[in-house]
Parts: sequence; structure tokens; C-alpha cells
Amino acid sequence: MNFDLQVPLKQLSEHYPIVAFDTETSGAYAIESEIIELGAVKWKNGQVIEKFSVLLKPSRPLHEDNIKIHGITNEMLTDASEMRNEILKFCDFIQGSVLIAHHAPFDLGFVAIDIESNRLNFPGTLNLCSSLLSRAVLPATNHRLQTLIKEHNLIGGAAHRAYDDAYACLQVFLKCIEKFDDNATLAKIVEVQKKDLAWNNYQVIGLQDQRISSLVKAMRSQASINIVYQGGQTKNQVRPIKPYGIVRNPDGDYISAECGLDLQRKRFYLEKIKEVELV
Repeated sequence: MNFDLQVPLKQLSEHYPIVAFDTETSGAYAIESEIIELGAVKWKNGQVIEKFSVLLKPSRPLHEDNIKIHGITNEMLTDASEMRNEILKFCDFIQGSVLIAHHAPFDLGFVAIDIESNRLNFPGTLNLCSSLLSRAVLPATNHRLQTLIKEHNLIGGAAHRAYDDAYACLQVFLKCIEKFDDNATLAKIVEVQKKDLAWNNYQVIGLQDQRISSLVKAMRSQASINIVYQGGQTKNQVRPIKPYGIVRNPDGDYISAECGLDLQRKRFYLEKIKEVELV
């Protein structure tokens, strides 16, 4: 879908629905971890017109350390829906919207995996990040979502619950828009954000890259793998790793893996992985 970037920011919701969304997950890295709650709020013509909120049953029980973050327990997910039953509904909900998330690369990365895994097309959205935008235009002690809500007297909810964080994200985005002059257009906010958050930048499964395909296969089977890595003390030498999760990020795509040399969890940047060999 093509978006008219000359639409005035002050009239944005008259032209396109604004959807803010958030995910709660079973861990920090896609593939290794899964979305366990998905929430979104749709804003059009200056008001909330629709809500989306669903708990999702993961394939493995949650760990206590993760439960402490969001308060979602295994018992709460016993009768929850599975993502395969909800992902199309979510794609339909956000279709045609200006899509917002706080630290959007994290949420987009998780959702993109589920879209691809269910053989769906990426939705037509213009993706923005309220964290990146707030750093550019909103003064704050830090730019965590709850800090911004508190210091700018915005309406928040229960931290680390998907719908409440989505609504808080919407409030931060609308506050950001207020900081632009009356002549500013959608193009201006895209320019200020600087980073391209298009769905294709979060594609993993459909990439025609044998290295990534092998890494994903190893992650899903929890298998070890040998790589030649252009970094660290064993630069350009074979290094055994056990990959767990993948992050596609505007600042550099990487995998989280246990290094077989010292058994420590580390980041391995994809651009420095030159060879991959399944063990």
C-alpha cells in the first residue's frame, strides 16, 4: 500500500487509521521465544474506534524470570488461543494503518516471524517507532514508555500488559505529533525517525540466504552449528555455537547464541558470519 507522505500530521488520523500495538513475549529473542499476548488500539478521526487484545498459548511453559516481567502466568494461558488462529485477524486489524510500537524493531521482529510461519503476506502498513520519535522531540529523563507517560502527564495503564502498553504508546505518539509545526507532513515524521522499519526488513524465513536458513533450522531443533566468524579472538576460524534467537535490527542483524568455546551467551552479527555448517 502506498501512503501519501504529504498528508499533514495534524490531520493524519483523518486520512489513515493509527494503530499502536504491543507484544508480551516468553523471552527476548524471536524463534527461541514466542508472543504470549498481543494488544492493539485503533485511532481514527481523533478517537479510539477499535481494540484488539488476545492471550496466546506458547509451545513451552513460561519461566519464572519472564513471568516476573509481565505477570502473565502459565495458568492464565492454559485455555488461551494459539497464534495460528489469531495472526490473520491481527493482520486484518492493522491493514492500511500507520502502525506504531515503542521499540518497534522488537515487536515487528516477533510478529514478522509469525506472519511468515503462517504463510501470510506482510500487511500494508507504514511502520513507526514511538521510542525513536520521542527521543527526537520529547524531553525526558529517559525514553522508556512508562517514564514518558509519567513525565508528560499522559494516560497509561498496567505496565507490561500488551493492550495497556499499546494505548500508552498511542498517547506518546500523539504527544510527539503535537511537537511538530502545523505545516509538518507525514514525510517529516518519517524523516525524523531516520530508520526504515518496513516489514521486509524483518523477514527471516523467506529470505534467500542459506546461512540464515541453516541458523533458523538449528534454532528450531536446538542444535549446535559451526560458523566462521569475522570477529573476536578466533577471527576467521571455525567456531561452534548453539543459536537460540534472531534479531533483525536497523543497527545490525544478529543472533543470540551460546559460544562453544567458553559456553557464554553472545551476539553474533550476521554480516560477520561467513560460513555455516550444521554439525
